[in-house]
This record gives sequence, C-alpha cells and structure tokens, in this order.
Amino acid sequence: MHTTPIHKPRMGFVGICAAIIIALIGVSAARADDADLAKALSNPLASMISVPFQFNYNQGSGQPHTEHGNGGDQLLLNIQPVIPISLNDEWNLISRTILPVIYQHDTAGSSGTQFGLGDTVQSLWFSPVKPTSFGLIWGVGPAIYLPTSTDSLLGVGEWGAGPTVVGLVQEGPWTIGFLGNHIWSFDSDDINSTYMQPFLNYTTPTAWTFGLNTESAYNWTTSEWTIPINATISKLVTIGGQRVSLQAGGRYYAESKTAGAEGWGGRLSVTLLFPKK
Repeated sequence: MHTTPIHKPRMGFVGICAAIIIALIGVSAARADDADLAKALSNPLASMISVPFQFNYNQGSGQPHTEHGNGGDQLLLNIQPVIPISLNDEWNLISRTILPVIYQHDTAGSSGTQFGLGDTVQSLWFSPVKPTSFGLIWGVGPAIYLPTSTDSLLGVGEWGAGPTVVGLVQEGPWTIGFLGNHIWSFDSDDINSTYMQPFLNYTTPTAWTFGLNTESAYNWTTSEWTIPINATISKLVTIGGQRVSLQAGGRYYAESKTAGAEGWGGRLSVTLLFPKK
C-alpha cells in the first residue's frame, strides 16, 4: 500500500503565519511619519533604501498531482535589497537584487532534499525624480539573470537578460501599479519568460498596509502560465530605533505549470527601512 508522507513544514508555516498576525495586531501605536513610510514602501521606485527578507512556502511541486502523491515542499527566502542612486536633479537609478535561498524536498519526483542558492535577478530602473503631471511614477531599464544557483534543481544556471518596467500611481491611501520584465537566456531557450506583477495596496493612517497582487509568469518555451494570487497585511513598527515593516499573507495558485507548485502557500516578510534623514 502506498501512503503519502506528511511534511511538517506545511502546518508549521501556518502556525508561524498565525503568530505573526497576532503579534501585528498587538503592535503599539504608529509614529507620526509611519504612514508616509509605509506608503513609500508600496512604491518600488521610492528614494529610500530597503532590505526585505521575504520568506515563502509553496507546496505540491514536482510531480503530477494524483491520488498517489501531492508533490514536494519548498521553503524560499528571497533577500531583496533596494538601493536608490541619485544620478542628477532629474533622474534616479533604482537597483533591486533578488537573491533566493531555497530549501526543498522532492520537487522533481523522488529527488530528495536540496538546500542552497537559486539564480539571482538584478533589476535596474532609470526613473524620473518627479512624477508626471498626472501622477504617474515610472521606471525602465534592464533585468539581468545571474547563474548563482548551487544545484541544478535550484535554478537554471544560465546567463540571461531583458527589459523591465515599473509604473504606479499613488492617490490618497491607495497605490496601484504594475511591475514586469521579460528575460531570455544567452545560451539556450531554457529561459524565455515574461513576468507580470499588477499590485494594489491600501495604507491606513496607523501604518497598516493591505495588499493584493499576482506574481504571474508565462513560459514561452513550454506555453505555460504560473499565476499565484497573494493577499498580505503589513505593519510598520520601530524596533530598537530601526524602522521595520512586518508582513504576513497567504497565496493561492490560480494556474500552475506542469509539476509546479499548486494550491495554497504562505508568505512572511521582514523589511528593514533606511529612510533619508
């Protein structure tokens, strides 16, 4: 008789998410400028250094989802420093690096466990210092795919590049925008993917932010979509003089590629903020 193993990370992650949300509810009152900082954090092009540590849990990867198995588990930590650089009085250069640290089990059939680095995506946006006359904040530039993966099952392991763009409008407590890129591999057709992230955030006067987005990708080589829908709640706090944004949320895969993650997942994030003084 075949039995499906129960992986403890699934329930453990749910418990951690619940604990973080309870802790957020109990956070003390916001400082006077916290709402402005929280709203700035919804803007990928804000002139503020931030260092997010984004922890994700995905399940169901690695094999067809049948009555005989539910795929593997993946724990993913994205380290995402965002650094604005002032070029002159009219233009900024915004650097965002996404370095993934991955732990996964049986995500390629009975492939066992892997732990290490995935491939890095480096985005550079040239962005005007001032919004347009109708409030559009925008940036455009290159996205570079770096083969930093330490295992063939943790990344493609090839060089790639393509264009990336960001556009958003902030009106009152609302932020609505879009971030996207397309990356091709230099060496093969293993990377030919379009990434699209429309997002909607609402920030309260007490520095709570409620967010909804998709982080969709279309693989042109295999003609497959991956569409996770994320709902998050964030709170800006001060810990020992350091401004920090704490976030918890859930995700549901509306569409998954073959042997990709599916069903429900979760996200926890801690972002260190270094606003200009």
